[in-house]
Amino acid sequence: MSTASSQYWEQSDQFGHAIAYLLLLMSLVSWTLILAKMWSFWRVRNAAPTIRSFWLAPGIDDALALLRRADREKVFLSLAHAAVQVTSHQHRLATLSVDSDISDVLTRSLRQELQAATTRLENGLTVLASVGATAPFVGLLGTVWGIYHALTSISASGMVQIDQLAGPVGEALIMTALGLMVAIPAVLAFNAFNRINRITLAELDGFAHDLHAHFCRLHHNHAV
Repeated sequence: MSTASSQYWEQSDQFGHAIAYLLLLMSLVSWTLILAKMWSFWRVRNAAPTIRSFWLAPGIDDALALLRRADREKVFLSLAHAAVQVTSHQHRLATLSVDSDISDVLTRSLRQELQAATTRLENGLTVLASVGATAPFVGLLGTVWGIYHALTSISASGMVQIDQLAGPVGEALIMTALGLMVAIPAVLAFNAFNRINRITLAELDGFAHDLHAHFCRLHHNHAV
């Protein structure tokens, strides 16, 4: 494999080298994203069970402190902070929300936090999907170009034999293999992260609904 790769590299032109460098860049970007998202999602999933403990805390300060210790990515914590801040009368006095119903203000604030959390969780997934979809075709382009380059060189020599053709064609097929090696990890990672993302977003949506119900009821009890 290494001998064939070195022979292909020596026989290839600048365009073939550019395709190889592009595949290398795509591989580096995808693996950087894979490792970063693995770390981020691992921390998010470790914090998810804390939501049950949040509602068992004796008070909101204790519940927030529990989330701060567990939620290093501040995905769930941002929702709780938004709900607490919105229901603060001093905060609402300085905004247009002072005359709005608390339910509407909470809904708007929690929706904004959910949108921000969704953007953070989905960050990088589009790049992984793009790498997984395009890397095989980039590798195939390198193979086609390598075969064309080899055929041109052989035809220029004036003698075409099967052994002369088999070697360059086999070497050019390395680019297709490299394209698949870049694409497969990106596709697998995208599918895994997408599943984790759906689970996390469902939990965030449920947590936001519970926060909305709790703080609306709490506000109405204080108003009575």
